[in-house]
Amino acid sequence: MPIVAQSTETTDWVSRFADEVTEESERRAPGKPVVVASGLSPSGPIHLGNLREVMTPHLVADEIRRRGHQVRHLISWDDYDRYRKVPAGVPGVDETWAEHIGKPLTSVPAPKGSPYPNWAEHFKAAMVESLAELGVEFDGISQTEQYTSGVYREQILHAMRHRADIDAILAQYRTKKAPAKKQQQKPVDEAELEAAEGSGAAAEDDGSSGSAGYFPYKPYCGNCEKDLTTVTSYDDDSTELTYSCTSCGFSETVRLNEFNRGKLVWKVDWPMRWAYEGVIFEPSGVDHSSPGSSFQVGGQIVGIFGGKQPIGPMYAFVGISGMAKMSSSKGGVPTPADALKIMEPQLLRWLYARRRPNQSFKVAFDQEIQRLYDEWDRLEAKVADGSVLPADAAAHSRAVRTASGELPRTPRPLPYRTLASVADITAGHEDQALRILSDLDPANPLTSLDEARPRYDKAEAWINTHVPADQRTIVRDEPDTELLKSLDEQARESLRLLLDGLADNWSLDGLTHLVYGVPKVQAGFSPDATPKELPAEIKTAQRTFFALLYQLLVSRDTGPRLPTLLLAVGQERVRTLLGE
Repeated sequence: MPIVAQSTETTDWVSRFADEVTEESERRAPGKPVVVASGLSPSGPIHLGNLREVMTPHLVADEIRRRGHQVRHLISWDDYDRYRKVPAGVPGVDETWAEHIGKPLTSVPAPKGSPYPNWAEHFKAAMVESLAELGVEFDGISQTEQYTSGVYREQILHAMRHRADIDAILAQYRTKKAPAKKQQQKPVDEAELEAAEGSGAAAEDDGSSGSAGYFPYKPYCGNCEKDLTTVTSYDDDSTELTYSCTSCGFSETVRLNEFNRGKLVWKVDWPMRWAYEGVIFEPSGVDHSSPGSSFQVGGQIVGIFGGKQPIGPMYAFVGISGMAKMSSSKGGVPTPADALKIMEPQLLRWLYARRRPNQSFKVAFDQEIQRLYDEWDRLEAKVADGSVLPADAAAHSRAVRTASGELPRTPRPLPYRTLASVADITAGHEDQALRILSDLDPANPLTSLDEARPRYDKAEAWINTHVPADQRTIVRDEPDTELLKSLDEQARESLRLLLDGLADNWSLDGLTHLVYGVPKVQAGFSPDATPKELPAEIKTAQRTFFALLYQLLVSRDTGPRLPTLLLAVGQERVRTLLGE
């Protein structure tokens, strides 16, 4: 069926790219599935910056699927890349892994204790699991399998025949680089995660230039398996290639039309794949916008393979807030799996869907996650009542469902900050958590924690892994008799007013009205008086009253929202701690 671009009523970036991509696909390959692509290198933990490399084409591909067209989202696992360095902080890895530098990632042992056969599979597995939870459908391509099975043999021979043409293109961009300036490292909780790293953008030589000239192909050594090799001769007719290894001194002569232990260098490999797979859309990181970058150079080299450069928006960095507090971090960078432990997949999808690719944004691991959830819940309410703006509605739709259906969701999505407070106060006691959550809405009580899951579990994980111990809430066992004795008559009256109203207001809304109303009543106003009807001093009185309650309940000046805290402590214990 011919593909016809279909505009939607929204003006969101995904729809615009879907229009452009379907039109371009029909021009290049009429009647065939649209091909979009991502590239990920499992050289270590695949972080949230790398996720943008996947989510950008995923969202476009999903929009095209929604329109009824066939589309393939390829994820090339760059597992035949060289192992460059031993990443810091990875459990089960020590300095002995340095002996594998230069080998293909699939030839490097997995970290100790891993159930996976090699380094690449170990880090790929976590990403595959996260993508499944996020609802991302894709066709995975192992570059190790592609190269070692001879799939690219003709492309390799073609590149070798046209090595002079490739060299001439690369020569336009070869310049001497100035010494890099030493930069102060950002704190990890403010760091930006460069997504381009996952698409092969890491620094790599652009070919073997020994005395025999330039070659766009690197053999892996037949003795030590490393790519520290130089091609010393090659015959186009016989495809006879000789190389030597600078690491172990090994050399051999092979026939390239039968040899499957090597790969094209990155700046040639990437455009070769564009042509081979017929890629129409593939984004790349902001570093590719500079002259001589892989994407820019690839746009010229792809013609040698008879292909065209994909539509390729540059995407901005992804920032992280609160990472420094992250007790579970490995190697200093948070991964999609880390994010999905503390947030539902809909929220994470929304973060990537609502911002244009060239806009940076942050993924929150600190208190900001509560504000993000509040914003998300307000968006859900607007969608429900029909007041949402078209572009916001589109971002919401892309977050909660794919062309295949709706993502699993929490049946009773209670406020995240409330769930976090309850998880904090109850410290893992599920029966107590259920009691408190049931009191939030006595007219429609929760009958099982499962109704609040998985959001409750995400909030509990956030409390346990990202809130420092000194900020956790510990309710007093005994009343603070010294503080109670020292109170003046006004403070004692405020406690009496609160205690007198507990029984009749024992719900989230009731207690909210009560704790805010006590200072109003003491000042001679109605508990229902609005801020506009009250003098500014009332806010000061409320803060003083709240601080007193926190001190008497948790021995601190601040804590979880007081109505939630009171419900968590329980009416009988509240009365005891407040000196009734």
